[in-house]
Amino acid sequence: MENKEIQKLLDFIAQSTLDEVNIETSELKLSVKRYGVAPVVQQVAVAAPVVAAAPVAVAAAPASPVAAPVAAPVASNRVTIKSPMIGTFYRSAGPDKASFVEIGTEISKGKTVCIIEAMKLFNEIEAEISGKIVEVLVENATPVEFDQPLFVVEQ
Repeated sequence: MENKEIQKLLDFIAQSTLDEVNIETSELKLSVKRYGVAPVVQQVAVAAPVVAAAPVAVAAAPASPVAAPVAAPVASNRVTIKSPMIGTFYRSAGPDKASFVEIGTEISKGKTVCIIEAMKLFNEIEAEISGKIVEVLVENATPVEFDQPLFVVEQ
């Protein structure tokens, strides 16, 4: 893995809401832990020598790293739940499992609404608000971007 690729990966991790990431390949072992304002970056070469990248300064992450951000109201009583990260959106815990939420489902703060897979980690996304799901804006098993609207909730 080239230094440029490592720096790009570190920049991606720094912009995510994850507090801890561990990546291990045949040529690289990377561990990033972020508790508070400054991250701790630890990089160890396994097979090929790799130049250590400097730690990246990052703003403090929210207390709940996988809680979905809440956007400005769509209508007077409607709020959009947005993706807190880049990854693949899943409506259920498995192909043969029921969806976490459907249109008309009443949700409360802390209820899992979907899963986003990022770098082979499955992150349960929890609602930050209570209300009723009125729209599902993303198809199952499709890629999503950071801050992309996922659901519309009526409060």
